[in-house]
Amino acid sequence: SPDAIVSSLTEAATLCLSTRKQKEDPKMGPIIQRLGAIVGAEHVLTEARDQEAYATDWRRKFFGKPLAVVRPKSVEEVAAVVRLCNDEFISIVPQGGNSSLCGGATTDASRSQLIISLTRMNRVRSIDTANNTMVVEAGCVLAKVQEAAREAGRLFPLSLASEGTCVIGGNLSTNAGGTAVLRYGNTRELTLGLEVVLPDGEIWDGLRGLRKDNTGYDLKHLFIGAEGTLGIVTAIVLKLFPLPAGHATMMVAVDSPARAVEFLGFMQSRCGERLTGIELISHLCIDLVAKHFPETQRPFPVAHPQYVLVELSDSQSGDTVRALAETVLEAALETGLIRDAVVAASEAQSKSLWALRDNVSEAQQKEGPNIKHDVSIPASAIAEFIATTNDALRAAIPDVQLVTFGHIGDGNLHYNVAAPDGADPHAFMKNEQDRVNLIVHDGAARYRGSISAEHGLGQLKRDEILRYKSPVEMAMMRKIKAALDPLGIMNPGKVL
Repeated sequence: SPDAIVSSLTEAATLCLSTRKQKEDPKMGPIIQRLGAIVGAEHVLTEARDQEAYATDWRRKFFGKPLAVVRPKSVEEVAAVVRLCNDEFISIVPQGGNSSLCGGATTDASRSQLIISLTRMNRVRSIDTANNTMVVEAGCVLAKVQEAAREAGRLFPLSLASEGTCVIGGNLSTNAGGTAVLRYGNTRELTLGLEVVLPDGEIWDGLRGLRKDNTGYDLKHLFIGAEGTLGIVTAIVLKLFPLPAGHATMMVAVDSPARAVEFLGFMQSRCGERLTGIELISHLCIDLVAKHFPETQRPFPVAHPQYVLVELSDSQSGDTVRALAETVLEAALETGLIRDAVVAASEAQSKSLWALRDNVSEAQQKEGPNIKHDVSIPASAIAEFIATTNDALRAAIPDVQLVTFGHIGDGNLHYNVAAPDGADPHAFMKNEQDRVNLIVHDGAARYRGSISAEHGLGQLKRDEILRYKSPVEMAMMRKIKAALDPLGIMNPGKVL
């Protein structure tokens, strides 16, 4: 069976590697020299102090000890490194900006796995404004991709709080969503073609900027969301869009998540495709941001249970879309759907409102350890999911703190759980994480949701997914893995 084949090959590769390491020095000197001959000795990092930034994940949950960190500059160098690893049974962990929230880009502690960092592959290769596409290398920081598109008079709409540090290859590896999915889709919908180095070192050139190509299996989708387990994406053809001529940012206060979902439908019916983003933010999120970012201006003079941040954009001037926002909000206030509302009067005010949302994760990190969740459920079930899951958690752990925010327009909630006030957060994480995860993830499954909307599985949720995916699904995934990576060298221990 495919499972038995993968298991046998993995055991054989481990045995070969173990035998080789016994014969050579701990850093596998000859291998290191050959890697240096490919990418340059200065781009093969073997000292722990040089590897630290690559070996520790963003949340500091996973601490790897790689054999080396290799930093190729071209797809040909990536392919040569992968061929060497394939020949020598060396496991590979592809890495972009190392901003994974699930340990998807961290090695184990065996000093037998190689990190291939793509941060030097950071060029914008080309922009075709007539075709509304751009070709970028996988190591491009997302903000640089956005800026290059903007300089060409186009919009690349993927937008995340971490866009100044995350890279486009990592975004693709987890099929990142961000704040504009409602209008533009996930990274998958924004990708037209790929260049991929396969596990045997072959290069697949699929950099086609076509919206229609029905010539068999659409192979690019195998690698999007695969977290580097099937190959290394080195370049991407991305969709571009016309730059909006105007936008309007607003924050509204509502009584409950149920009201927020009603407001979503209200805005969709009146604004149509102009509704670019709509984010749900609980009052506790605002409190945390205000606490850890003292310069923060609260949006209203009094506190409210829930807030909804809305972005409209349009091909018409800013005055036109702002007038639409004010008209729609006036109607929502008259019907009692919302408690209060504010519309940004300037670009600075717009950025200030978005900072309330973008700084939630960092504020949580400053506050202390918390149990993070990245679930998705149908938008229609969001209010019921929050109510039932809140009740279940509070029954299990009285006074637990629930920090809920996310992309209500596409059903993606970051449903995070922190220790009760005054409790030891580290003890809470150690003693309650499994129980909390079970309650939250079972809750998502009850509504036919997912335990990972845009952060991936990595090693954090690798075993947990077995509870929620059927044996048929898991068997299909393993067959694909065995077909493309028969030696099991690509990002082992992640996803599967």
